[in-house]
Amino acid sequence: MKTFLIVLDSLGAGALPDAADFGDAGAHTLRSVSKSPYFSVPNLKEMGIGNIEGLEFLGAHGAPKAAFGRAMERSKGKDTTVGHWELAGVVSPAPLPTFPQGFPQELMNEFEKVSGRGVLCNRPYSGTQVIADFGDEMVQSGKLIVYTSADSVFQIAAHEEVVPLEELYTICRKARALLKGAWGVGRVIARPFIGEKGHYTRTANRRDFSLAPPKDTLLDVLQKAGVPTVSVGKIADIFAGRGIDRSIPTHGNTEGLAVTLGLAKEDFEGFVFVNLVDFDMLYGHRQDKDGYAKALKEFDDWLPRFLEQMGAEDRLIITADHGCDPADQSTDHTREYVPILVYGKGLAPKPLGTRASFCDIGQTVAAWHGATLSEGVKML
Repeated sequence: MKTFLIVLDSLGAGALPDAADFGDAGAHTLRSVSKSPYFSVPNLKEMGIGNIEGLEFLGAHGAPKAAFGRAMERSKGKDTTVGHWELAGVVSPAPLPTFPQGFPQELMNEFEKVSGRGVLCNRPYSGTQVIADFGDEMVQSGKLIVYTSADSVFQIAAHEEVVPLEELYTICRKARALLKGAWGVGRVIARPFIGEKGHYTRTANRRDFSLAPPKDTLLDVLQKAGVPTVSVGKIADIFAGRGIDRSIPTHGNTEGLAVTLGLAKEDFEGFVFVNLVDFDMLYGHRQDKDGYAKALKEFDDWLPRFLEQMGAEDRLIITADHGCDPADQSTDHTREYVPILVYGKGLAPKPLGTRASFCDIGQTVAAWHGATLSEGVKML
């Protein structure tokens, strides 16, 4: 049996009850995306996405193929790291640190020492705007553009012709070693860019260097139980490489979908954890609902081919890790429910209701493979 857990990064299904505490009252990523003229998800509808509570506006299907429901986030956050950790059975009771005023000078002094380069910016910024505003100075001076966001991230942007990729990645590893304790952000992110004055663009060579999970995750318990684990996309980065037997990095959704389809055709048993990052990185954060809708259509068009390749015992869960409403007043993530669709040729379609934690997803996968998680005692 192969189990595929596919995360449509940021495909939120409506504001959580505590969304106002996070500045996200009324957020609804899927509703916003559904208003695009490019929105078309007939296959997801056939699976039962419109049967999920709060998504009735998509249109309920009379005989959905999959079990359907939604989940609340117990962790105190709304970012990629805590979302994926909770999907894998680890609840984060306290939010990871954020730096809305920029990073403390003491930290920046240490960072300059270990990186051997000066620093520009050091404040919250849009990732595309920061290279437009600081790109020239970065190229001329060789200083690194360091910035953050509403998430727990330390982002380092550098021109690939000024700071070669391997040097940038090495600098990120050194930053990761510094960023512990009170400075322990969820992710250090390499943000390389190319181009010339007035025309700088980010490349697909992004790398994430994550804080290690504080306890065993789904990946760890499966690996210890002898179940082969495969990561697709940035999953290995999110889990600091832990519990993963085979990592397949990708450069966007199209490659991720091709890799996942190829894995469905392979003759092996195990667990495949997939992240499709473009929804969040290219469209949610950039408030591009049309681009988001087109990316979702690409996934929907791909889905029937994948289902055809699934074996009789194989299982699929489609979900998300947080929201990123492209129509709200912010470019940041949004605190939302996530949709759940569970499909297998031997599984009965049924309503799953509203789950109290993303952990139920990880617990279900663990149980399918004869393992147990310490969090999320309920199965879907």
